[in-house]
Amino acid sequence: MLVMLVLGVLSDREALFLLFGVLGYLGWHLFNLVRLLRWFQGGKRFHPPEVNGVWEEVFYNIYRLQQRNRLRRRRIVRMLNRFQEATAVMPDATAVLSIQGEIEWWNNAAGELFGLRAPLDRGRRIVNLVRHPVFTEFFATGDYTVTVQFPSPVNEQVMLAVRVVPYGKDHLLLVGRDITPIYRLEQIRRDFIANVSHELRTPLTVIGGFLETMSEDEDERTHHWGRSLHLMRQQTSRMQHLVEDLLLLSRLEMERGLHPRDVVVVSGVLAGIREEAVALSGERRHAIHLDADPRVRLQGNSEELRSAFSNLVFNAVQYTPAGGDIYIRWYADISGAHLEVSDTGVGIAAEHIPRLTERFYRVDAARSRESGGTGLGLAIVKHALNRHDAQLSIESELGKGSTFACHFPPHLMVRIT
Repeated sequence: MLVMLVLGVLSDREALFLLFGVLGYLGWHLFNLVRLLRWFQGGKRFHPPEVNGVWEEVFYNIYRLQQRNRLRRRRIVRMLNRFQEATAVMPDATAVLSIQGEIEWWNNAAGELFGLRAPLDRGRRIVNLVRHPVFTEFFATGDYTVTVQFPSPVNEQVMLAVRVVPYGKDHLLLVGRDITPIYRLEQIRRDFIANVSHELRTPLTVIGGFLETMSEDEDERTHHWGRSLHLMRQQTSRMQHLVEDLLLLSRLEMERGLHPRDVVVVSGVLAGIREEAVALSGERRHAIHLDADPRVRLQGNSEELRSAFSNLVFNAVQYTPAGGDIYIRWYADISGAHLEVSDTGVGIAAEHIPRLTERFYRVDAARSRESGGTGLGLAIVKHALNRHDAQLSIESELGKGSTFACHFPPHLMVRIT
């Protein structure tokens, strides 16, 4: 530009030479832009063309940026390949889904356990391929905090435990595990307990009947063995309660659906339980208070609900000192229907609370045996509530008492106006 300006001054044609200089400068830039475009379109041509001036810096900086991006892309590809290689050999079925449930990728185990075929099933919704009602209902709710179990769509003899983990902004990771050996072992355990309990019921009934007959005789020998007969009747009764609880727990575990589903007048059920609790209290004279809203009713199995509620109330009676207070409250709010059983008993230490619903778990084994407890009451409560989509919460403090609460979802609640 400076040369053209000097030539223009010398020839008295500054404007013409300045115009030629601007056109030439723009042409040079346009030429380099075309070279830059061709370089981008070259694909495998990594090194930039030889240029001078400001375009040398432009080409060089773009070239360095390209090199860094290539290195980063290679690292990402290597990591992705290692991830796919690792997940491909995992024994657990793993599949990547979109937020709508469309299948984007799966490993070999997922293909075997869920029957996925490449590339036919890529992009299809998982619920259209895995049609078990348990899974479709689980996926439709969007509550991925739980694990569901159902047979494999490929082989019904294979039992799967499946959970879904959201990750990123719009992706889901589906993980399925073959739990067939564990499931069969658990089934054997349930069958064994149910069969043994059923077989024990008849002989215990016969023994109890004979002991009762012997105790009622006025024979001198009966009087001599009076204490022994009383202890035998007491232990036989305890074993009969244990067998009945085991049978009930086995039935709750083995039955899949909730049948029948009636409208249960909970206030009436609780009134009957309160009368039984007063009789159980006897000379200890507990003050048992009932506050039940008769307008709030529940869809469910009346026998199972009665069993769950009575276990909570009778436990409160057993573990509350004489003259203590027991409060039974049944009410509803926007979150559903609730039953609360509070007492002024001895309370439970915090470390025991997470294990209270385990079978045969006792905080104080000696006291539980003395009171005739089987250690199955809260396990029965938990299973009965699970079958009603309900939750059990426990709050307790040593020396101040406990509160056991059953929380039922709104869709089971029936409000009578």
